[in-house]
Amino acid sequence: MIGAVLLSLALVQTPTANAETLIDLDVKDADVLDVMRLLAEIGEFNLVADPEVSCNATLKLRAVPWPQVLELVLRTCGLVEDRIGENVFRVATSEQLRREHEERRKYEEEKRLAGPLKTTYRKLAYGRARDLAPILEKFLSSRGSVVFDERTNTLIITDVAR
Repeated sequence: MIGAVLLSLALVQTPTANAETLIDLDVKDADVLDVMRLLAEIGEFNLVADPEVSCNATLKLRAVPWPQVLELVLRTCGLVEDRIGENVFRVATSEQLRREHEERRKYEEEKRLAGPLKTTYRKLAYGRARDLAPILEKFLSSRGSVVFDERTNTLIITDVAR
């Protein structure tokens, strides 16, 4: 709690904080969420912390810009920030954010592949459908297919519309 008092005193000296505002911070075994809340107050940003975030930090800093203090606290506790919009900081473990990004990527891929299938017929004049079919397969989604009709030299391409 001593760190909170010292940090509050630094705020009284500089009522409007910006990225160049220098602060003094002296905390021992302080809960990282308390330190982050104070930094959010100084930097005038919104803070959302994941439930997994827990760490005790010991810091003794003099005349350090608050963004640098924020970065040091995050690194010390193995945390990362995910900026949402202009002034919302979400703090989580790197593992948690990695899992979420992977889930989001999978969801987007599934959504892209979930569309209706569309079939297109392409009659070729200057190439052989037999030769082009294996090349086109490389560009299709996992649901797509290419079949050729050698008699009419036509490619029959089926894939999601996108």
